[in-house]
Amino acid sequence: MIKVVVVDNSETIREGLKTLINRTEEYSCVGSFAEYSSMLSEIGQLNPDVLLIDLDLPDRQSINGIKKAKLILPDLTILVLTVYADNDHIFDALCAGASGYLIKKNPSKKLIKGIGTALYSGTPMSSSIALKVIRYFNQKKNKTLSGETEILNRMEKEILDRLINGYSFKAIADSLEVSIETVQTNFKSIYKKLHFHSGVEQL
Repeated sequence: MIKVVVVDNSETIREGLKTLINRTEEYSCVGSFAEYSSMLSEIGQLNPDVLLIDLDLPDRQSINGIKKAKLILPDLTILVLTVYADNDHIFDALCAGASGYLIKKNPSKKLIKGIGTALYSGTPMSSSIALKVIRYFNQKKNKTLSGETEILNRMEKEILDRLINGYSFKAIADSLEVSIETVQTNFKSIYKKLHFHSGVEQL
C-alpha cells in the first residue's frame, strides 16, 4: 500500500485528491492538511511514502514544509502541486528536497501515475526547469574543490540536455540506446545530487 499525505489550503482540492487516492487500488491517503505545521506535527507518526504539497502556500510555507519534512523522514518522496509547469518556485522546491511536481489541472489518471513514477524515478522536468538544473550544476562545478567527485556524470548531462530539447523518457532512451529503466535510474540520481549539493542531506 502506497501511503500519501496531502497539504493544500483549498478544501475542495484536498478532498478531491483524498477521494482520488483512496479510490485507487494500492493507494491510501493517510492524512490531509490545510497548512504545513499541522502536517509536520503528525507526519512522523503517519510515516507516508509520498507527500503532496501545494507549491502556492503563503509565506513560502511549501519550501519550509519540504525541508522540515525531509528532516523528519529523509526517505520521503515529496511532490509539489502547481498550476504551471514553468513556475519559478518549482526549482526552489526541487532544491529543498522535492522529487518532482504534478500539474493540478492534469487528469486524475495522470496524477496517480505521476505519484507512482516519482517513487521510482522522479517526475520528468519541463525544458525550462531542466535548463535551470544544468546551470545550477555548472555553477557548482566551477566552485568544486580539486579531487571532489564530479557533480553530474556524462549520462546525466545527456539526459538533461535532451529534456531541455523536449524529449520524453522513451525518446531519450532510444537516442542513447539504453533502456527506459536506465534513464529513470540516472534521473533519480540527478534529483539526489540536486538535494545533496543544495544542502538538504546536510541539514
